[in-house]
Amino acid sequence: MKILLYPGAAELAAALQRPAEGNSEIDMTVREILMAVRSGGDAALREFSEKFDGFVAASLRVEADEIEQAEREVSPALKKAILSAASNIEKFHLAGAGTARFVETAPEVTETAPGVRCWYRDSPIEKVGLYVPGGTAPLFSTVLMLGIPARLAGCGEIVMCTPPGRDGKINPLILYAAKVAGVKAIFRAGGAQAIAAMAYSTESIPAVYKIFGPGNRYVTRAKELVQLQGTAIDMPAGPSELMVIAGSNANPAFVAADLLSQAEHGTDSQVIMLTDSREMITLVEKETERQMALLPRKDIAARSLENSSLVLFKSEEKCLETANHYAPEHLIIATPDPIRSAERVTSAGSVFLGNYSSESTGDYMMGPNHTLPTGGFAKSFSGVTLGSFMKRIFFQEVTAEGIRNIGPDTVLMAEAEMLGAHAAAVSVRLDYLDKDRHKK
Repeated sequence: MKILLYPGAAELAAALQRPAEGNSEIDMTVREILMAVRSGGDAALREFSEKFDGFVAASLRVEADEIEQAEREVSPALKKAILSAASNIEKFHLAGAGTARFVETAPEVTETAPGVRCWYRDSPIEKVGLYVPGGTAPLFSTVLMLGIPARLAGCGEIVMCTPPGRDGKINPLILYAAKVAGVKAIFRAGGAQAIAAMAYSTESIPAVYKIFGPGNRYVTRAKELVQLQGTAIDMPAGPSELMVIAGSNANPAFVAADLLSQAEHGTDSQVIMLTDSREMITLVEKETERQMALLPRKDIAARSLENSSLVLFKSEEKCLETANHYAPEHLIIATPDPIRSAERVTSAGSVFLGNYSSESTGDYMMGPNHTLPTGGFAKSFSGVTLGSFMKRIFFQEVTAEGIRNIGPDTVLMAEAEMLGAHAAAVSVRLDYLDKDRHKK
């Protein structure tokens, strides 16, 4: 890891630069995959499965008996943990998340002017697609994080794609988590080709209206490209990242462990510690080296740390200023008063407060979603919520009284924009009411 002591603006900017690979080759490959799946359907998916996963599927759909067998392969202890996580996720999304707006209740009507009534209703997105990575680390927790809010929102059709292993099987934990989350339409398809299938449809996989889920650069780019063609996506999301603000009271072993927990995600992940304690730099550097040597994914973590830094500032205020500028996916605040420090956070995907709030517990058990914006997009995007699976429909009603109140001003504004037909659509109503009044 790079160590920066009171860096200047240019040095700090270089250290905070996210790792990037050239996108031209990725773009070309992804576009070819999208076109092939769009035109070739299941046959193209099978070709890509053989090429990338080492397996050719007789059936892309995962049937019920395979899910039942997967459940038998999951240990009782893990089942208990998954059910506990699912319960916490449900509690978070249903408590304080405006659930009254997601059920059929009498609308809250706002009368913006006499005779002018407006309201809205949140309606579930009918068809959604969930992408769940299944490569070097099968992310069954992502199934819970996406599947549960999709079910709670009332999405009519939930489609999940995840890559198979070389034996053609889906990891049992992914299938069991899908059962717990209530996801039934599961397909063995991974990578950019899975995104293409959910965007365009194939003989086996139906098209959806919005695609959710993390993935590698090819998956991310595929989501970005299908979005341009009309399929919505959850958010721009790339390699995982973590920033820790460590005060003098922080536990160096905890900080090092947290940094490594994200570094092991992938070689393009980035982790950064900001501190106003010179001693903390030394202690965390030593702890990181010691703990990394014990990790099964230490080679991945080591390469990730090449993109990462320990940064010393003169004040906590500068740490917070830098964090807001970087807008990390995950932010841990381990300062003497983390609640007060957090009041100054304006840009982050998810914030963890205090020495015992590890990002890992957020990944699995706490309840808030772990599907979060990366790459600085936390400045303008939020993580996945129940509302991500909904769309808001506005309703507007103008009575005769209402058109008399707001009609003349509407005509004036439409004419000022030189939109005569807009003005006429109101004038014809005002004229009708005026004639009707004179008749009476």
